[in-house]
Amino acid sequence: MLTATLLCGASPLLADEEQPPERIGRRIEKFTLRDYRGKEVSLTDYADTPIMVLAFLGTECPLAKLYAPRLVALHKAYSGRGVAFLGVNANVQDSITEVASHARRHELPFPVVKDVGNHLADRLGAVRTPEIFVLDKDRVVRYWGRIDDQYQVGGIIHDEPRRHDLARALDEMLIGWPVSTKVTEACGCHIGRVRPAKTDGEVTFSNQIARIFNRRCVECHREGQIAPFALTEYEEAAGWAEMIDEVVSENRMPPWHAGGKHGVFANDRRLTPEEKQLLHQWFVDGAPEGDRAKLPPPPQFKEGWDLPRAPDVVIPMRRHPFEVSAEGPVNYQYFDIDPGFREDKWIKGIQCRPGNYAVVHHILLFVKHGQNRFDQGEGYLGVYVPGMRSTVFPEGMAKFVPAGSKLLMQVHYAPVGTKQLDLSRVGFVFADPDEVEHGVVSACVGTRSFHIPAGAADHQVKASSAALQSEIQLLSMMPHMHFRGKSFTYELVGKEGKRETLLDVPHYDPNWQTAYLLPAPRRLPIGAQLACKAVFDNSADNLANPNPNVAVDFGPKTSDEMMFGYFDYAVPRELFLRMAGWSKNQRTTPRGR
Repeated sequence: MLTATLLCGASPLLADEEQPPERIGRRIEKFTLRDYRGKEVSLTDYADTPIMVLAFLGTECPLAKLYAPRLVALHKAYSGRGVAFLGVNANVQDSITEVASHARRHELPFPVVKDVGNHLADRLGAVRTPEIFVLDKDRVVRYWGRIDDQYQVGGIIHDEPRRHDLARALDEMLIGWPVSTKVTEACGCHIGRVRPAKTDGEVTFSNQIARIFNRRCVECHREGQIAPFALTEYEEAAGWAEMIDEVVSENRMPPWHAGGKHGVFANDRRLTPEEKQLLHQWFVDGAPEGDRAKLPPPPQFKEGWDLPRAPDVVIPMRRHPFEVSAEGPVNYQYFDIDPGFREDKWIKGIQCRPGNYAVVHHILLFVKHGQNRFDQGEGYLGVYVPGMRSTVFPEGMAKFVPAGSKLLMQVHYAPVGTKQLDLSRVGFVFADPDEVEHGVVSACVGTRSFHIPAGAADHQVKASSAALQSEIQLLSMMPHMHFRGKSFTYELVGKEGKRETLLDVPHYDPNWQTAYLLPAPRRLPIGAQLACKAVFDNSADNLANPNPNVAVDFGPKTSDEMMFGYFDYAVPRELFLRMAGWSKNQRTTPRGR
């Protein structure tokens, strides 16, 4: 779950003995706030209710959205047993209209009030959304933390909750027992607080910060794209300043996992140290706006298809949309597609385009045709991941799809708390066959023969290509593992045995399917080999591990493992066609477009 992963930070206090007295054991005096309809809601309204649940929510926080259905279910299960629920929105960036829309969209059955000025959040010491405070009949805080443990710090996501912490606390209080676990880690987004901004600060949104956002962030953080909130307006960005500071300082955003010592990549998303420092200083200074006259012009993005020209053909994944559930794990979905290619095609531009950016995590597109080396399932035809909208090959280079080929589209969905529909599509730009000088091949270095013992923390799996029989031009690399993946490296091994690291991913993240694009084709000589090494962590220390007590082999499920080092390369057209199984005398020119 992409956005949940990015925003899975933790409240700063983790164990009971670390808690200051103003949280657990503190009595909350009466308060009065207004809900999104303007109606006053007071703590005294619930005088006859023995237990009170205060749930801090946010309209754009991915985890607040994902947990909305569970709060609804908990309300249904406990409201008749003397437990009252109250939603509290303390985000400065969330308007009353947005609070109302969020409550209605998620069909929240309990009141949601606006904590203007963060006064209640400050009294309770609330940090994140979603975050829960449970009060007893004397309105003393007896539990503080998460709803359950499905989403954890650092982007750890389990298929199902293992601990139902809020429900357990309520059950214990209802039978008169003390709460056994008073505090748990609340994973989610920082509450957007009202903060005094320095009026004489040199770092302002209008001057420096908007420029960083425009250059690095708003491709995704704008309306209609996959990011959970926009960074195009000051009021919105200022409310997220603390969250931005956290994810940037922890290198969770912008998402980039390659090490900096090896390779230069065209799609490198990393912030410079200077940009990081500016963002941190802006937060420390209270996120000042500055002089609006200094605002840079907004960047212009190509809406619709991000290809050299309008696609020659657009193909949907199927006839009708796929329904994405409101919550819970959604297995990878596979859609068989007949593109109707009755003639061979050279393709120079590919874009897999989500129909619903909010729920599409990534798309992989494969060719399913014949037994030829270039179109087996080991390679992919096209890919969509956030920050990579399309693939356009260098001038004179194109992929080849034979007549009669079928396609397979793999889509990974991330629920957002409400049912959603998606009808993703792929668009192709065809090359003029006479202009194609190099064929692009998708291949991989990998193995299906491995066994990862239970509990193994650093299990290595290695694979190498055969020695190259001809010179090739390397275009990109994309490692692929599942939840036990720890690190991945690509090496170029010369004929004399000299090794050069081409790509090092020291902290592999299965939530991203990043293709690392070279700025220019890299020549790999005859006799060289590509060698890949994957390291897997099957221990209990890997919190993403589905089960550290079992050994793991190759398999298609996310609870299994894979070890593939995908890469794209180009070879001269005549060689490409021989590799594909056609000699020059048979068919060196496709039958048309």
